[in-house]
Amino acid sequence: MADIQANQKDEPKEAHDDADAVLHPAKADAQPVSQPLSDSASVAIQPKDKPSLIEETVEAAEEPAPQAPPAPPLPPAKPFLLSAAFVCASLLMWITQGIGLNMVAVNIPQLQGGLGATTAETTWLLAAYMAPNVSLTLFLMKIRTQYGLRLFTELGLLAFVLVTSLHWFIHDLNSALIVRFFSGAAASPMSTLGFFYMLEAFPPSKKMSWGLCLALTCTTIGAPLARIISPSLLGIGLWPQLYMLEIGLALMCFATVYTLKLTPIPHQKVLEKLDFISYPLIALGFGLLAMMLVVGRLYWWLEAPWIGVCLAVAFGALALAAAIEFNRENPLLNIRWLTSRQTLTFAGMLLVFRLVLSEQTAGATGMFQALGIYNEQSTGLYWVLIASSVMGGIICAMVIRPGREAYIYTVALLLIMSGAFMDGHANNLTRPEMMYLSQAMISFGGALFLPPAMAAGLVSALKNGPTYITSFIVVFIFTQSVGGLFGSAVFGSFVTWRQQHHMRALYDQIVMTDPLVAQRIAQLSASVSKVITDPVYVNAEGAALLGQQIVKEATVLSYNDLFLLVSAIAAMTLAILIIRRVVVPALYQLWNFLQRHIAAAEQPAVN
Repeated sequence: MADIQANQKDEPKEAHDDADAVLHPAKADAQPVSQPLSDSASVAIQPKDKPSLIEETVEAAEEPAPQAPPAPPLPPAKPFLLSAAFVCASLLMWITQGIGLNMVAVNIPQLQGGLGATTAETTWLLAAYMAPNVSLTLFLMKIRTQYGLRLFTELGLLAFVLVTSLHWFIHDLNSALIVRFFSGAAASPMSTLGFFYMLEAFPPSKKMSWGLCLALTCTTIGAPLARIISPSLLGIGLWPQLYMLEIGLALMCFATVYTLKLTPIPHQKVLEKLDFISYPLIALGFGLLAMMLVVGRLYWWLEAPWIGVCLAVAFGALALAAAIEFNRENPLLNIRWLTSRQTLTFAGMLLVFRLVLSEQTAGATGMFQALGIYNEQSTGLYWVLIASSVMGGIICAMVIRPGREAYIYTVALLLIMSGAFMDGHANNLTRPEMMYLSQAMISFGGALFLPPAMAAGLVSALKNGPTYITSFIVVFIFTQSVGGLFGSAVFGSFVTWRQQHHMRALYDQIVMTDPLVAQRIAQLSASVSKVITDPVYVNAEGAALLGQQIVKEATVLSYNDLFLLVSAIAAMTLAILIIRRVVVPALYQLWNFLQRHIAAAEQPAVN
């Protein structure tokens, strides 16, 4: 028993010696052996010839790690003249796309006579153009990825030239509607090509600054440029001169694409069978929604039953497409990402931005047309809009950096808010030159706002993988194309509602027994008294002229309400931005500071 106890007492020492020999074999060799070693100790000392596992691990850690393969070298910067050629090509693509989209929209009063149609019927030309245009870019992205950029550009431009040439066969409204529908579909690749050619002009380090900012700036010059050149074209001839310009621009784009080639991108099989089921539903939903937003306020929303039917079909088709996409492994639209908090916030910002920028088309331009001031009298204003947009895009490219988005948003919203507030004090004597400053501020703010917002959304999509790009494109298309139509529809309906309100208020103040009213009618009657001798008819004409002035005043007041509404929306957006970016983080830091001090005060003092 004593021997057993002695052996048990010696076991810990032997085990310690064994472990020490394994961890420090040199130390074990240097120590004299005073007693026979156990078999385990002998095995432990054997690693002098064969390294132990720990030694191998230590040696492996001491060895330098294999270096990662070097990153592929960046492509060399293009020569200045070649970069300038790509910028000019992008500008040509954007001008062609913008004029094709806006040429009809800015000349509806002039075209309705040549087509023998009413204003509402002529507006269907814009609706027919927008129906396929708002969604086809989504499907074309997959076609481009699968079949290559080169084939996409050549066939896309060839189709655009052929469809634009169909304008030669327009003779009435029905043929014009068919041609405009196919024109909208054929023009869908133009915006994509405009982006690619602008990004191609810059090195990778400047694509998301100068490339993106200038490309988005080019999207804003189409509408004012169409209003500038329209009077000259209509002075030569009506409809034929407009589509001859479109055909000429299409041929120039076709020659540019074949002469100035883009860098090819890798092919990848991305089209699936379910894409051909989901996309028609998306196209149907977006197309019907766009058409109703264009013509809804002309027929009035609650007066025409077919408007409600079309909207119901549109939302039903989009819901069915979302149900299909939600359960797909490789969806055309990633519904989970689209409904995430970050994406909804991003989409809301873009939608609000597009809504307030509709003030220029549905607000200032609409008011001048109501006052009888058309494109030929407003040319100077549209040049100011183009110049301010270009200046805003250049300055945005100079200052845009990751982390500066909030500051750029703040400046942009301040400019839009101030410009709209300045416009809210117009009267029937206001002329375009009186709005140069305010409209320039709004255009400048719009050019500042969009690039950082799009860059942030694009980076968010790329973090999740390249398959999310199509979902990002849907957000951008919906907020810009459909959002622009939504802004025009909402603001146009708001102006109609406020006009009726102001007309009732002004008519209630017209009392024929009032000496001032009688004097005003007599003054207006004097202008027709030389051609009408009957006093009764003279007074009736004077009253009618007074009624026209009341309508004009009510219209100006309704547009003032619209301008102030836009200013209020921009102010509320700015307040929300400041609360989210400044107030909430400050309160959070204050709360953490108080919690730390309260926790420190509750701890017992240590002697």
